[in-house]
Amino acid sequence: MQFNNSWFNELPGFYTALNPTPLKNPRLLYHSTSLAQELGLDESWFSQDNAALWSGETLLPGMQPLAQVYSGHQFGVWAGQLGDGRGILLAEQQLPDGRKFDWHLKGAGLTPYSRMGDGRAVLRSTLREFLASEAMHHLGVPTSRALTVVTSEEPVWRESAERGAMLLRVAESHLRFGHFEHFFYHGQQQKVQQLADYAIVHHWPALADQADRYLLWFTDVVKRTARLIAHWQSIGFAHGVMNTDNMSILGITLDYGPFGFLDDYQPDFICNHSDHQGRYAFDNQPVVGLWNLNRLAHALSGLMTPEQLKLALAEYEPELMRAWGEQMRAKLGLLTQEKTDNDILTGLLSLMTKEGSDYTRTFRLLSATQQDENHSPLRDEFIDREAFDRWYHDYRQRLLREEKSDAERQQRMKSVNPAIILRNYLAQQAIERAEQDDISVLTRLHQALARPFDDAPEFADLAKRPPDWGKKLEVSCSS
Repeated sequence: MQFNNSWFNELPGFYTALNPTPLKNPRLLYHSTSLAQELGLDESWFSQDNAALWSGETLLPGMQPLAQVYSGHQFGVWAGQLGDGRGILLAEQQLPDGRKFDWHLKGAGLTPYSRMGDGRAVLRSTLREFLASEAMHHLGVPTSRALTVVTSEEPVWRESAERGAMLLRVAESHLRFGHFEHFFYHGQQQKVQQLADYAIVHHWPALADQADRYLLWFTDVVKRTARLIAHWQSIGFAHGVMNTDNMSILGITLDYGPFGFLDDYQPDFICNHSDHQGRYAFDNQPVVGLWNLNRLAHALSGLMTPEQLKLALAEYEPELMRAWGEQMRAKLGLLTQEKTDNDILTGLLSLMTKEGSDYTRTFRLLSATQQDENHSPLRDEFIDREAFDRWYHDYRQRLLREEKSDAERQQRMKSVNPAIILRNYLAQQAIERAEQDDISVLTRLHQALARPFDDAPEFADLAKRPPDWGKKLEVSCSS
């Protein structure tokens, strides 16, 4: 096991060195076997004898734990200094193939950046992040991942007393938009440049010697962000709290809190019950992504001219539309591009909005379309059959122009239209059982989420429409 500590060694003044505060009587509840294998960790690491490692009580040789400082805009308002209020960056694991991953312990106790918080996490929120990050990874979305979940008998108060827990989170980097904002708004331009140089050297090394490296780097940040949000929109994922301190500079999904996958297709879906004005509604995410990038551009204004910043930001919308269009054509089974494709898509989405169609189920059933058949298995999902028939006629004519076999197209569509997603009610069922020390539901759900595109009979119940109560679960930032 080889650990690096580039943040600790190269960025003094960007953090507070601090050890985690262990939970009382920690117990390893669950871990991701597939991620452990990718990190080169043997299963013996995950015995109960090693619970002290995963709860921060024991540090491995080479670890130099720290809490990062950053700031950010929250719900569109400058919030000032934030930082790792309950997280500790333990170290950066160096893999033999050259890849590097942060080991970040969430729920690790008080830090100088905890403000009014207690520095802890509860089992409910820990399991939600574990499941969400694993689900997103297997859906092909850039994301942090989760290695272990530790629980304890230590009470942590949210709306009521809950069991304290910790999550070991793994990511290429935890570098955020808010890191740059922090030093910019504190008038520390040299540190903004130092941080940008650090990012380029460690994550964009090919740009390090380029004269216009800052422009090339920021342009790529813009494009990564656009592609990420396009991917969110294509799978029906709502982040719920797109503050600038929750935005990854690498374009990965970070900080799962009040997230939600669409059940009924509601473009204005709000997954965070604390978001009273709908700033982070599902259909507003692309706009917020650009707004956040503009805040980052302001923080980087000492490194580039206004013209360069505008040039980079101008890449956002074309990249977003290109990526989203590519993904949505794939969901429709269209391998070529025609001018009428947008009409096909908006026609379907309009029908889905009108009837509250299940987003995931609709596209999965569409994947079974036979282009030579007048009847679609999706037809019975709609009340207004005549409206569906008119749309389906145009869609089927479009498929015939592809000149691809049903088998080839169906296989391609099923590889991008998941059968199973992490619906809130499924997560809630796993949480409730885990709180009673029963991980059977969690284990089964995790296994299903690792195979989201399979027609797996053993997980058929997890692909069904949610019950009515499952659509009404409220999720807050404490989740």
